[in-house]
Amino acid sequence: MPQQSNSNRGSNAFPRAPQSFVGRLLAFLLTALLLVVGFMFSLVALAVLAVGGTVFAGWLWWKTRALRKGMREAAPAAARRDDQVIEGEFIRETVDNDRLLR
Repeated sequence: MPQQSNSNRGSNAFPRAPQSFVGRLLAFLLTALLLVVGFMFSLVALAVLAVGGTVFAGWLWWKTRALRKGMREAAPAAARRDDQVIEGEFIRETVDNDRLLR
């Protein structure tokens, strides 16, 4: 049976940790570089999301201004009703003729 080469064993691309000081230093520097680059890209992504969210909020505020204006104009009409709200309970005074027949 033919022997398999070391490159075909297992799924790990690096079967063992670097043994020399230079190898360890190179691994440490590459890891630090990848962490810094990843952190930098995450900050850029966060900034893009913040700006996009602010632009979307401004757009939504602008598009709903007519709805807010209509709600402000409708508020005094609702306050003119004879209903009274006390501590969250709805109280309506009715005349006997207006009651439903039971």
